[in-house]
Amino acid sequence: MLPERKTLVFLPGLTADHRLFDKQFPFFAGRYNLLTWDAPGHALSRPFTLDFSLMDKAGWLHEILERETVCQPVLIGQSMGGYVSQCYMEKYPGEAAGFVSIDSAPLKRRYVTGIEIWLLKRTEPMYRAYPWNSLKKAGAKGCSETEYGRTLMEQFIDTYEKDEYCKLAGHGFRMLAEAMEANLPYQIDCPAILICGERDQAGSAKSYNRRWAKAEGLPLCWIQNAGHNSNTDQPEEVNRIILDFVQNLP
Repeated sequence: MLPERKTLVFLPGLTADHRLFDKQFPFFAGRYNLLTWDAPGHALSRPFTLDFSLMDKAGWLHEILERETVCQPVLIGQSMGGYVSQCYMEKYPGEAAGFVSIDSAPLKRRYVTGIEIWLLKRTEPMYRAYPWNSLKKAGAKGCSETEYGRTLMEQFIDTYEKDEYCKLAGHGFRMLAEAMEANLPYQIDCPAILICGERDQAGSAKSYNRRWAKAEGLPLCWIQNAGHNSNTDQPEEVNRIILDFVQNLP
């Protein structure tokens, strides 16, 4: 880590791993310090007991950044990574230099309905009802609009057996619901920008981003021909947006 450079911390979404940002690292290498992880329970961060919360993940991320002597990180979170970022800012106010949300959504309780939280807590049995091959295909197709993005998502999913995958997804959505139910402020206390694929089919992501941007005065960039993993579908456009954002940070 070069202390004179900003540090970009890339946080992948649920069931994805560090390879989600393979189109970002070569672009930003040499410009900034770069860090990513396999989140607890994912890829090389296995085995891992699935009894933690989003706040626990934020705490572990903080420990890693302290060990790497990273101050004022720029948090770049895709989907679940965006929720981890919001917990990080809640738990460690004033520490983040910037926040880039990629196809994520707000954690504030007022944005979600009771039925949405109820459904999040019941993801695991719904996933188990699908045949494994159908579940894998739906998972890849639902996240990406490009061959590259879908193939990459299939590679992530293929690292799991069905039981492990369903448990991981179920736990992830449960802890997301619990973080929303906690009804914490989740204030974004640094410059931030929202990025969302125009074809994002994940839940109500597009609706959440519209409301989030309007209610909190955040800039929102729509990515054409991109789904939920917009950084894999249109990496050049997403990279340009992130670069412009980081270059203009104080």
